[in-house]
Amino acid sequence: MTTKNFVLWLTGLPASGKTSIAKELVQILKQKNIHCQLLDSDEMRQRLTPNPTYSEAEREQFYRTLAYIAELLTGNGVPVIIAATGHKQHYRDAAREHIANFAEIYVKCSLATAMARDTKGIYQMAQEGKATAVPGLQVPYEAPTSPEIIVDTDAHTAAEGAHIIFNHLTQQGMIKPQ
Repeated sequence: MTTKNFVLWLTGLPASGKTSIAKELVQILKQKNIHCQLLDSDEMRQRLTPNPTYSEAEREQFYRTLAYIAELLTGNGVPVIIAATGHKQHYRDAAREHIANFAEIYVKCSLATAMARDTKGIYQMAQEGKATAVPGLQVPYEAPTSPEIIVDTDAHTAAEGAHIIFNHLTQQGMIKPQ
């Protein structure tokens, strides 16, 4: 298979399933001999903001940097999958402005579902007052206004979501059989 360079930004509430879907998608692409780079916000934060405050200024810088890294990678022939809440639409819009073949994927799920599957305990910390800026709970999460794809994780597993995305990439000509 051949591929065009692309950036997929999987956005959704914390614990909506972004990373799980992204990892499944990476495996599907590897099976098709397509190598890509996953930029997972949790892993990237450990490197870029090892002691995160989650202030607005820090988030602005973090998402700008994340988009810039994705732009550099695609400019060098590496398809990129970003798994990051990016709770403000303008973070994702700014990435779209600078990156050709950009697609926004809304990993949609109810707040109740996200809270129930929260393995990191961020919602619990928010409820206990130990976290003060959790998107969807203490600060608004701005759902995409016109995403290329919506994967509803209340209805689909991570594997199903990854296949939905892969099929979209194929239909859009981003991935072509040789």
